[in-house]
Amino acid sequence: MTLSLSHVHVFTDDPDAALVFYRDALGLEVRSEVPNEGFRWVTLSAPGQPELEIVLSHPKAGRSEEDGDTLAALLAKGELPGLLFRTSDLDALFERVLAAGGVEVLQEPTDQFWGVRDAAFRDPSGNMVRVSQA
Repeated sequence: MTLSLSHVHVFTDDPDAALVFYRDALGLEVRSEVPNEGFRWVTLSAPGQPELEIVLSHPKAGRSEEDGDTLAALLAKGELPGLLFRTSDLDALFERVLAAGGVEVLQEPTDQFWGVRDAAFRDPSGNMVRVSQA
């Protein structure tokens, strides 16, 4: 028996802005776009890791109004779990993300005391994204 991770959900209040960040700035590839009851979800994956997809969806899609409002409020505060990526060229990716715009830089590429070199951003919806040097 094998077990592997297939999808990770990331909430976004603006799927178009999120798509520009995750596709154009980070270089992920769109796998699907699916409309659903006035919303849509978009799945993306890294070119070298197509079996793992990131699902961009609105916090109110498929939920009660109360739950959607709660998730939207947490998203607006930047309190939802973030994503961690690895790249072979952190400095080049950092420059590409800056050039794409629409993000808040939380930390420029930095050598951390625990041995990793990484950078951090908030995507257009406020989710934290960290990228470390592979």
